[in-house]
Amino acid sequence: MKQATDFAEPLLAWFEQHGRHTLPWQQPRTPYRVWVSEIMLQQTQVNTVIPYFQKFMQRFPDIAALAAADADDVMHYWAGLGYYARARNLHAAAKQVVAEHGGELPADVQALIALRGIGRSTAGAIASLAFDIPAPLLDGNAKRVYARYFGVPGWPGEARIEKRLWAYAEQHTPKSRPADYAQAIMDLGATVCTRKAPGCAHCPVREGCRALAENATECYPYPRPGKLRPLRKTRMLILLDGDSVLMQKRPPAGIWGGLWSLPEVPDASDAQTHCREQLGVQAQKLVEQTNVRHGFTHFELQIQPLLARETQAHANGIAQEPNQRWCKLSDLPAMPAPVKRLLHTISKPENV
Repeated sequence: MKQATDFAEPLLAWFEQHGRHTLPWQQPRTPYRVWVSEIMLQQTQVNTVIPYFQKFMQRFPDIAALAAADADDVMHYWAGLGYYARARNLHAAAKQVVAEHGGELPADVQALIALRGIGRSTAGAIASLAFDIPAPLLDGNAKRVYARYFGVPGWPGEARIEKRLWAYAEQHTPKSRPADYAQAIMDLGATVCTRKAPGCAHCPVREGCRALAENATECYPYPRPGKLRPLRKTRMLILLDGDSVLMQKRPPAGIWGGLWSLPEVPDASDAQTHCREQLGVQAQKLVEQTNVRHGFTHFELQIQPLLARETQAHANGIAQEPNQRWCKLSDLPAMPAPVKRLLHTISKPENV
C-alpha cells in the first residue's frame, strides 16, 4: 500500500504554486464563510457560486444575521443558484448554531454533521479548511482523483465503492497542513484531474496514477448506470392584471420549496374553472404558450404555460393571502429559474 506521504507531499508542493488561494471565501477565511461556500459549492461550479456568495455575504455577514433573517429574504439571495433545499437547510442550521452553540460554528466533525444540510464530506471540508483539523473529505473532485489514482472500478455513488474511496481519503489526509491538503485535493480535481480531457502532464501525482498507467483516465470513475429520467408535466398560469402577475408561494417541502412561482392547474381540472373557483380570477382568454423543459436530477419537467393578459381579479375581490399575491413584473420575488424565464419572455416588448 502506498504511503500517505507519497501522495500528500507532491500534492501540497503543487498546491503552493498552482492551487487557488484568492477565492472570495478565502479572504478572509472564517468558519462562517467556509461553511456558506461549501454549501453553495455542492453540485455547483465555482464560477457560478462566486457572485452569489459575494451578495449573500453582503446581506448576511455573519451567522447571527442569517439566523435572524426572514426565510423569503434568504431565498431571494439564493434564487437562481438551484437546489433550494440547501438554502432552507443553511438557514435552519444557522438557527441551530445560535441556539445550541452560542452563535459559533462548532470545530468538531460530529457536531457539524448534526447541523442541517451538512454531511460527512462537507463536515470534513469545514473542519479542515476552517479549523485546520485533519478530517477527510470526499466531494466530486476528490472522488475522481482517488478513483483514477488508485484505479477504483465502479460508480462512486454505489455504497461499496464510496466506502473504498473514503478509506483512501482517510489514509491520505495528512496530520499536518490539513487545510491546505483539503483545498489541494479539490483544486487538483477541478483544474487538472478534470472529468474530460484531464491534464495529466501537469499532475503532481501522475507517477503513481493507475488510470494513467493503464491509459484509461477517461474510464475512471465509472459513470452512473444509465437510467432514463421520467417526464413530469404541469400547466402553469400566467395571469396578468395590468403590470402585475399572480404568484403563489410553494410549500416548504418538494421542488422549489419556499420559492414564489406561478399557480399550477391540476391535470383533471379545467383551467378557466380553476382560475375562477380556486384563485378568484376571471380569465377571459387563456392562450397556450410554447412548452418549457427543465431538468432535475431525477426527472424532467415539462411546463405548459397558459397566458391570460386580461383578468378581472381585483373586481372579483381576490385577497392578498400569505401564500398568494399580485406582484409587479418590475419587482418580482425569488422564483425558480424557468419561471423567471417565462415571465421575462412574456414581458418582452414584442410579446406585449
